Amino acid sequence: MTSLKVVLAGVEMENPTMLASGIMGETGGSLLAMAKGGAGALVTKSIGSAPREGHKNPTLVELEFGYMNAMGLPNPGIDAFGEEMYEAGKAGIPIVGSVFGASAEEFASLSKRMQEFGAEAIELNLSCPHAKGYGMEMGVDPDVVASIISEVKAAVAVPVFAKLTPNTHRLIDVALAAEKAGVDAIVAINTLKAMKIDVDAMRPVLSNRYGGLSGPAVRGVGVRCVYELYEALNIPVIGVGGIEDWRSALEYIMAGAAAVQIGSGVGRVGPRVFGDICSGISSYMEVNRLRNISQLVGVAHD
Repeated sequence: MTSLKVVLAGVEMENPTMLASGIMGETGGSLLAMAKGGAGALVTKSIGSAPREGHKNPTLVELEFGYMNAMGLPNPGIDAFGEEMYEAGKAGIPIVGSVFGASAEEFASLSKRMQEFGAEAIELNLSCPHAKGYGMEMGVDPDVVASIISEVKAAVAVPVFAKLTPNTHRLIDVALAAEKAGVDAIVAINTLKAMKIDVDAMRPVLSNRYGGLSGPAVRGVGVRCVYELYEALNIPVIGVGGIEDWRSALEYIMAGAAAVQIGSGVGRVGPRVFGDICSGISSYMEVNRLRNISQLVGVAHD
């Protein structure tokens, strides 16, 4: 009999699939729906200190091989999110609280609140490519990332994950700095900075001009990043980017991902994507006489 159970930096999951931050994670009801679809853990939408409307429409473009978005981190603010966390907790699976901030102190304060709300782990959004003053602007500097992680680790008792951007030539340097500062896992990758022009209007399509590219179009970049991170680090890596079926999930796992997050796949396939991926991986393991999913983590390096 095969087992898909994963223990990720102390967080126990029935399977290696997680809802990625940014889609269907703003309300308790939407998070519960993802759990019903078979997710092993849920990552909330990135939450800040105060309510934020985000960018004006248009903020999302559907492409042939994914999406391009510039939402601008819209969220209800941390004070209003406790009720949603309580509702999501009824799913009975781990909830990871995603937070964003403009300083190490703000990240620490938000992380502490998420822990109080019942989050079993914290995900630090250090990689949003389309919100000025947040995310990627901070997450490409190893010293800044280390400072944020040190502050957060001192404030909470739950595991801390750092979500990093591929939009830098210093990904490994940033990840190593995060590991040295005590982070428990690296999440890779966030969206790729991108742009689309409406040739009839002769203008950028997105109101913010630039957005983040996600979906199958970025999978090759994500797998490469996970592969490199797995070789450089001694902590778990969580793979994200273009995962829509069991084969794409296994690409990340074989590259070194201990778990995978699914975002655009929810929009393109639906909530059943989690269960479908788990079923496919189980069948693959049975055919190849593998008992535990851990046997596949990083096998592409052998």
